[in-house]
Amino acid sequence: MNPFPEPSVAFSRRSFVRALGLGGGAALTAPSWVSARGLESLAGGDDFAALDRQLQGSAIRLMSNENPNGPVPAAIRAMQASFHEAAWYPASTEGRVVTALSRANGLPEEQILLGSGSGEILKIAVQAFCSPSKHLVTALPTFETPAGTARALGFPVKEVPLDARQRIDLDGMLREVKGAGLVFLCNPNNPTGHVHGKDAIDRFLRAALAADPEVVILVDEAYHEFVDDPSYASALPWVATQPRVFVSRTFSKIYGLAGLRVGYAFGQPATLARMAPHRVSNGVGALAQVAAVAALADTQQMAREQQANREARAFTSSVFTDLGYEVIPSQTNFVFVNVRREAREFQAACRAEGLIVGRPFPPMNQWSRVSIGTMDEMRRAAPVFRKLLG
Repeated sequence: MNPFPEPSVAFSRRSFVRALGLGGGAALTAPSWVSARGLESLAGGDDFAALDRQLQGSAIRLMSNENPNGPVPAAIRAMQASFHEAAWYPASTEGRVVTALSRANGLPEEQILLGSGSGEILKIAVQAFCSPSKHLVTALPTFETPAGTARALGFPVKEVPLDARQRIDLDGMLREVKGAGLVFLCNPNNPTGHVHGKDAIDRFLRAALAADPEVVILVDEAYHEFVDDPSYASALPWVATQPRVFVSRTFSKIYGLAGLRVGYAFGQPATLARMAPHRVSNGVGALAQVAAVAALADTQQMAREQQANREARAFTSSVFTDLGYEVIPSQTNFVFVNVRREAREFQAACRAEGLIVGRPFPPMNQWSRVSIGTMDEMRRAAPVFRKLLG
């Protein structure tokens, strides 16, 4: 039985996006072409036009950790009812989204800052808190936007390799905190899918804040909604009392709005005020705003999305482990697999079979990140994985 009944609107979730086409509806299509998180899958000199044609065809896209079901039904209905707003510049305050996030998370509105995807939040955090004399501390590998932004601006970066169990090395990062402007901590981590529990994160935050009186710590919780590990907890409680800790999240993943670009940060007003001048004031479009508000309110759909991802993730992990390949236990909507060959070669071989998987994540060049599609897609992908790895 399909856990995602189609909404009572003119289009299904996927056909809604496809019907808009790449011309007039580019803001709602081809989420791999947008900035920040989606663009990562195209790094490495791909022929964009050829990949575009393949993605618009029958290829199974397992590369950018998107929601394979498309926007949640409530978001589709909200956008259809609000298409007239596409003719207007979006409200610069973006107040309806901020109000909805405030109510959903129990934080005052002044502790919320929106961004054009959480990628913008990560970029402006580096701009606000790093400098030529204040370095960035980050893991390696992890999501690269902060490090890439720092390097583009000429700011120093200290990357800490993962530990022997492929976890973010919190102790190693702590040794690099003194003199830093910003610490970037992705939890769960992208691309590994590993999550640190509440006790470990709390210990790290206390120690890092004590190590330097000026350092600011960004906890990226882009995959927060997928976590099952009972030891995990959001770092959000720190925001209530600690101005040097803030949290970023996104509507791109479980809500299926990657092509609409809605991200946000929770932080103390003074912290967010340092970042706000660096962002585009009306960077979250009108349709993106109404979609985000509607998606956030549909908690029943959220539970269905979580369960579907949980089942397809377990199935996908078992495909690789049954073949004898190591998979890092994932708390996200992707798995990270040691394919024991160059990830770029595996990516190319999958693409030839109609599967688009993630790019390499140096220095773990023999590991491949595979996003979780629908259960049907993962069942169709399984024979390809067995063929290429068996």
